[in-house]
Amino acid sequence: MLEHGPEGERILVLDFGSQYTQLIARRMREAGVYCEIYPCDAGLDKIRSFGARGIILSGSPFSVHQKGAPGLPKGFFELGLPVLGVCYGMQIITKALGGRVARSSKREYGSALLKISDKGGLFEGLSDVENVWMSHGDRIESPPPGFVTLATTDNSPVAAMRSADKPVYALQFHPEVVHTPNGKIILSNFAKKICGCSGSWNMRSFLATEADRIRETVGEDRVILGISGGVDSTVCAAIVHEAIGDRLTCLFIDNGLMRKDEAKRVLENFRKKLHIKVRGRDASAVFLRALKGVKDPERKRKIIGAKFVQVFQDEARKIGGVKWLAQGTLYPDVIESVSFRGPSAVIKSHHNVGGLPKVMKLKLLEPLRELFKDEVRALGAEMGLDDDLIHRQPFPGPGLAIRIIGEVTAKRLAVLREADDIVVGEIKAAGLYREVWQSFAVLLPVRSVGVMGDERTYENAVAVRAVTSRDGMTADWARLPDELLARIANRIINEVDGVNRVVYDISSKPPGTIEWE
Repeated sequence: MLEHGPEGERILVLDFGSQYTQLIARRMREAGVYCEIYPCDAGLDKIRSFGARGIILSGSPFSVHQKGAPGLPKGFFELGLPVLGVCYGMQIITKALGGRVARSSKREYGSALLKISDKGGLFEGLSDVENVWMSHGDRIESPPPGFVTLATTDNSPVAAMRSADKPVYALQFHPEVVHTPNGKIILSNFAKKICGCSGSWNMRSFLATEADRIRETVGEDRVILGISGGVDSTVCAAIVHEAIGDRLTCLFIDNGLMRKDEAKRVLENFRKKLHIKVRGRDASAVFLRALKGVKDPERKRKIIGAKFVQVFQDEARKIGGVKWLAQGTLYPDVIESVSFRGPSAVIKSHHNVGGLPKVMKLKLLEPLRELFKDEVRALGAEMGLDDDLIHRQPFPGPGLAIRIIGEVTAKRLAVLREADDIVVGEIKAAGLYREVWQSFAVLLPVRSVGVMGDERTYENAVAVRAVTSRDGMTADWARLPDELLARIANRIINEVDGVNRVVYDISSKPPGTIEWE
């Protein structure tokens, strides 16, 4: 089995529950080094089998003094690999190797000035004083025997340290966050100067190794893939097709919850642009019947998921001889759906994570499972896919059903489709489509009084949602120009029958989510 990265050059992150863990992996990949995240209780055998050149220990909401706080597996340092501890990772290294961790009399959260006394290795290329981001209540009072201090802050006498004779390093601050401006350099130095990685991993190398892996895994079998037209399933289809050609058949199920003219556009793209074999099925009546009277968002998701499996099965049987189901699962899906020890909470379940429904009796193929969204887009570009395919904004699996608050009906879908088409069209016309992560309309279960043509109206309200994000893990509301918002609102009210009020959602994620349901 081929490994991602040149000659297996890989860094492993052990997650102790920090909200920033995913950022460590992203920074590593940005430095051209392949990186994955394992839960901190993965076990020594699994850690060893990953074949890492080095290991990073993440932060955590725990204190090392807390009962039940996670620690390192027995024999961890006998692996002999370079180690970098970050915040909590520094503290468990200190505790495990005989140093002293104490509760700080003054907790350190936010920006701090790091005074570097040793600029070799980890801090090569940095200034004597750097801005860093702290987030801790414990601090190192004395490092383990054989460790030397590399840097301090006013509140942390040991803000960075290393072993004098082993490649073990630790930082009290978070180099992975944007608030540590030169943190990328620190992480890159660890991977390249300390672990010996070349930094040559990119989407071209991923494409070559993953296509080979798909061919090796699938053999001469046939594969089916359910497509939505989104970037994930599109790029997934492209790389599987690259590997096995026409032994891939794509299925497009029109659930009646798509955006305006989307079903027609998806089928045309796959047949005329990608030249990939695709079968379409209009099952909109099936889904609408199943959703009749349903208002609870979680019930909507479950009904849509169950109906999709049922319809998908029916269509898959017509193909025959299929042994594999491909899915466009991405790394944030995996991360968000798995509760790591210590305690990264599950926010919501994803329909394409957690294994295949047993009734389908197909093996699962997930070629994008280790990639973030921007990496998937880069992979699509590497494969020569059109910009309009790879830069399409994310669209939820349950479709417009979770952008209609309350019951889903054909009439309410028609209203939302027209409003949503105006939102997306105006943002594209303003040249902002690729600057925002997602932009869409939400139909609210609210009617309000208005005046149109000197007559009283009592009609629906529509919310406009536009957010900026890098990977969907966090998001902020987009500061769209006032003129653009005014144009969107004016067009929706004037052109969409049944709407007399438009509002703009200015909540971020967290505490909210991008979608309303």
